[in-house]
Amino acid sequence: MDASLPGLFVLLWSTGFVAAIWGLPYAEPWTFLALRFAIVVAVVLPLAWIFRFDWPGSWSQVGHIAVVGILMHAVYLGGAYLAMAGGLPAGLTALIVCLQPICTAAIVGPILGEKVTPRQVAGLVLGLGGVALTLSGKLSDAAEGALFEGFEPSAIIFATMALAAMTIGIVYQKKFCTTVDIRSGTVIQYAAAGAAVGIMALLLEEMTITWTWDFALALGWLAIVLSLGAISLLMLLIRRGEASRTASLFYLVPPVTAVLGYFFFGEKLGLLGLVGMALAVIGVALVVRAPKKAPPAVPEI
Repeated sequence: MDASLPGLFVLLWSTGFVAAIWGLPYAEPWTFLALRFAIVVAVVLPLAWIFRFDWPGSWSQVGHIAVVGILMHAVYLGGAYLAMAGGLPAGLTALIVCLQPICTAAIVGPILGEKVTPRQVAGLVLGLGGVALTLSGKLSDAAEGALFEGFEPSAIIFATMALAAMTIGIVYQKKFCTTVDIRSGTVIQYAAAGAAVGIMALLLEEMTITWTWDFALALGWLAIVLSLGAISLLMLLIRRGEASRTASLFYLVPPVTAVLGYFFFGEKLGLLGLVGMALAVIGVALVVRAPKKAPPAVPEI
């Protein structure tokens, strides 16, 4: 695995928080996502025909890809956006969603047959502690009784829904879709996700959009850089590595997001936050570090 790919993925994925903060005030969550996914399909579908992407050989494979798209795009992003739109602090939303590596590690054994070593378990727990410390500044208002005020109870449910969707989506992708062409898979995933969020927008929202430069920039970044760049990297990482190792990278997203928040929004980073970032990095290193392999008995030709 190219050593630069995980870092690039974490950086790109973390920018989604900044872009969402800019874009959500101007469009309702499902409408925002429907427009974002429509742009992705409009960009990639012509390229699929021009460059003759390899398409799945059966409808069952198409169905598997569509399931991944609905889980990892529609349900995950829809849950996170609805949680924040419902008033749940972004830091608390991130903390809930970042339980995902632990959840993935718990189910990869029975489903995928992957062995999670004690070192990796220690890394997952350490990474979770690092995430909690990183977000401690955002959660410090709990001492004043302010943290759990100002958001709807359903926001917690939506954040948990996002957690479950990404966990199941990563494992499902690893089990059923690792041989799929990432390019054609992107078209199918976003078409399925776009249809799902489009139906939700029609049923639940007024679908009004306030067009501003901030919204246009946020939409463009989310559609092109996140939905095409970051998601393609995620699919590549899942294909090349174990699901539990790939999932552990999400521990790095809240710390990197905290740094971006410092530069873009002036959010402060305390000492505990800096210590938390270091712990998260160490925890992920413990999970993703490949064990030493014995040399092959017969030299490869």
